Amino acid sequence: MKIAITGATGFVGSHLCHALENEGHELLKLGRSEVQAETAQLAEQLQGCDAVINLAGENIARRWTEQYMQALYDSRVLTTRALVQAIRLLEQRPGLFISTSALGAFDSSGRYSEADAPNAGGFFGHLTRDWEQAAHGAEVLGVRTLIFRLSLVLGRDGGMMKQLLPPFRLGLGGPVGDGSQPFSWIHIHDLVRAYRFALDHPEMVGVYHLSAPDATSNREFARALGRQLHRPALLPVPLLALKLRFGKGAEALASGQYLISERLPEAGFHFQYDTLAKALAEITS
Repeated sequence: MKIAITGATGFVGSHLCHALENEGHELLKLGRSEVQAETAQLAEQLQGCDAVINLAGENIARRWTEQYMQALYDSRVLTTRALVQAIRLLEQRPGLFISTSALGAFDSSGRYSEADAPNAGGFFGHLTRDWEQAAHGAEVLGVRTLIFRLSLVLGRDGGMMKQLLPPFRLGLGGPVGDGSQPFSWIHIHDLVRAYRFALDHPEMVGVYHLSAPDATSNREFARALGRQLHRPALLPVPLLALKLRFGKGAEALASGQYLISERLPEAGFHFQYDTLAKALAEITS
């Protein structure tokens, strides 16, 4: 297949590109300049693509100012709108559009499957609703459309684990706050497998939660990582410290959501890393 992909240089994108290239797919890696070009120019780039995978988005693990919050929004929502508008111009449209969303679509008080309507308020609730609405525009054009709501992605060479492993190896790790917030996660290898699975299963449409069945709490995650590294994990990270580093993003980074993945297993997908112990063993090996 010829596959266009945004966000190819990020943690998730680089892993996915590596897997797809190894399988012989031809990849068109779209950078910021290509996506922000005139719609007709972007459409010309997408001509002949069998699928479009949208992973674009600024990193949330930075200090949030009003300006950066706008960048977080634009890099996700405006990019998705631009892709859909370009697809609209094509006579021969791609057969598949996979866009991204996040667990921030939900609040922290319940357990949510794909059957539940997003209910988060605040900045992240607004962002995810507009993000997903923009992706549904491809569905209106007759393109098979999937929205993957990602939980926290765990892998040894990027994402949150790249930041957490050094202090935890020194015995300086611990939960965020009291650690009671939900902690939904997926191993990077399973995430990549889910995208590859979707390419091969044309019956898949709509929203899917990419979350392993062993969701836990932030406290239990910290304890499990400490056990895996044979280190104590007793030093909590106070919310004040997060506020000093991440500004307005502190509360979002300190919260958690409990995602249940029902539709992926129903489609026949099996998680290779179905327990946190398996995932952490691979990451720390």
